Amino acid sequence: MKKTLYRGMWAVLLASSLFACGAGESMKKSTEGEASQRNVRMEDIPKEEAPKSEEKKSEASPTQTKDMAHSEEKRVKTEEEAPISAPAPIYENPFLPAQQTPFSTFSVDVDNASYTQTRNFINNGGLPPAGLVRLEEFINYFDYNYPKAPANAPFSVYTELGECPWNKKTKLFHIGLKGKEMNTQTYKPSNLVFLVDVSGSMDQPNKLPLLKKSFRHLLDNLREEDRVSIVVYAGAAGLVLPPTSDKRAIINALDNLKAGGSTAGGEGLRLAYSVAEKSLLPDGNNRIILASDGDFNVGESSIEAMEQLVAEKREKNIFMTVLGFGLGNYQDNRMETIANKGNGNYYYIDNDNESRKVFGSGLTGTLFTIAKDVKIQLEFNPAVVKSYRLLGYENRMLAKEDFANDAKDAGEIGAGHTVTALYEVELVTDSPTQKLLTLNLRYKEPKGTTSRLLAYDITKQPTAFAKCTEDFRFSSAVVAFGMLLRNSQYKGSATYSEVVNIAQSAVGKDKYGYRKEFIDLVKQAGKLP
Repeated sequence: MKKTLYRGMWAVLLASSLFACGAGESMKKSTEGEASQRNVRMEDIPKEEAPKSEEKKSEASPTQTKDMAHSEEKRVKTEEEAPISAPAPIYENPFLPAQQTPFSTFSVDVDNASYTQTRNFINNGGLPPAGLVRLEEFINYFDYNYPKAPANAPFSVYTELGECPWNKKTKLFHIGLKGKEMNTQTYKPSNLVFLVDVSGSMDQPNKLPLLKKSFRHLLDNLREEDRVSIVVYAGAAGLVLPPTSDKRAIINALDNLKAGGSTAGGEGLRLAYSVAEKSLLPDGNNRIILASDGDFNVGESSIEAMEQLVAEKREKNIFMTVLGFGLGNYQDNRMETIANKGNGNYYYIDNDNESRKVFGSGLTGTLFTIAKDVKIQLEFNPAVVKSYRLLGYENRMLAKEDFANDAKDAGEIGAGHTVTALYEVELVTDSPTQKLLTLNLRYKEPKGTTSRLLAYDITKQPTAFAKCTEDFRFSSAVVAFGMLLRNSQYKGSATYSEVVNIAQSAVGKDKYGYRKEFIDLVKQAGKLP
């Protein structure tokens, strides 16, 4: 069973990679007209597949891709004869000389879908493809005990310099941000549009049924002043529920959702934005929550077209949360693109506990943005730092000039969110007395258009690893785990057993048990062939 399951998973992941590179079957153009805003019963949505386009196919069709797909060494084994290259490969950030390239600039990222997808792979008996392992999403799955945000800023800034556990020649520079907490009494009213994929591919227990449970957890935490609309899409898009605060009506509408038909994702997005705009709360929290397996196979389905649509609509201060479900047809790159371009966040829901995390303990961070277009730029001092590399954030890197360019989009931070980034640095001397670097941050208010600058000169002596904070040590264990899964050239002496040892020494309070769960996950991964 697991061989069959993972052969299918690998086929889809390879197909996704080929799509991103321009290969694969050309996406079909929708023959549907613009969806009118109306109340639609689920039986009104066409269940038949949309007419197929006669566009010319490229050499690697989805069927051919499935026949080609199989695993690489130390990953899920199939019966195919030759290994395939990892889907959507990640080109790791290299070490850069501080003398020639003193500036390092990137956008923050609070998404964590990569970690939960990896957890799903391992719990089903296999390792994830290396291209699915985004280190920043591993690190930022976990909360860290950073100082509270000051009154005059939306987040606090914490730094630490310590020994690197997998490379004796380098140190780790740890950056931590913590978003301002929000009092439940001060929440602004929410205008939420649930955009639900009810296509045939969602007709699986870990998709539409789990989606419904997830939204129920969210409803448990909404107030009378909050409004919810429900838009669905399959062969067409329709408004199932106009804006309402009636939780019983919302639950009934969710319970009546059935899966069937193809996936007019672009049409659904346009209708959802239309509904959100018509019920816009000028001083409230306006957000679309897209829930799907990402299988946009009919309509406006190219990544470029969706990216343009979402980028245009974010200017109206309508934010985006993307929830991914299931395996099989799952299109990770599309889901991440929509979230990134929509001033939003991206989660992968693999079980009910994860949905409780997103809409329970992490609700304020999920729904309420406290800073947008947050960028970080480090200027290293070549007299102290010989070379450096940023661990993860490969698809969030920015040019030096982008830092002060307010037209350049970047990531958002939600209320109470923690954001963590690690640099591996090679020092000129182990006992620096001069400034290590200057840490610059820019951010905008949620509805602002002009960024604000925060700057910090950092002078630190490296700390012995055993004396570093629990957060420093645990985050280093998480990064090492990710590098092992990637089979990174920079993993050094890291091993699964060493990751377990470090993590066990840095569990801390672990209120919800996520760090202990991580330790169990590493142990499972270490036993896989």
